[in-house]
Amino acid sequence: MKRTPSRRENRLADQIAREMAIALSEDVQDPRLELVTVSGVALNADLSIARVYYTLSGDEARLAAAAKGLEQAKGFLRSLLGQRLRMKFVPELRFARDTFLEDMVYARPEA
Repeated sequence: MKRTPSRRENRLADQIAREMAIALSEDVQDPRLELVTVSGVALNADLSIARVYYTLSGDEARLAAAAKGLEQAKGFLRSLLGQRLRMKFVPELRFARDTFLEDMVYARPEA
């Protein structure tokens, strides 16, 4: 049975997505993370893990560099979230590339 997210979970996910987008555009100085766009955040049931979905276009080398840059900036971004959201427990950040739009645009029609 699939559970439905609580109102608190939805609100916190929206706040995390907003703050992550601001942090990536204003605070992070890593050139590998230019043009990385946060498309959404999903939290687990106990709010301890936040899966941050991002979009980025480019070749495989650019995508790999951006993924590595996000992993290296994970601690900095988590501390920024703690300061800005004033949370006692900040969720662990995990990054996943969102390919939904690419799949929809570039999908081949089935014969």
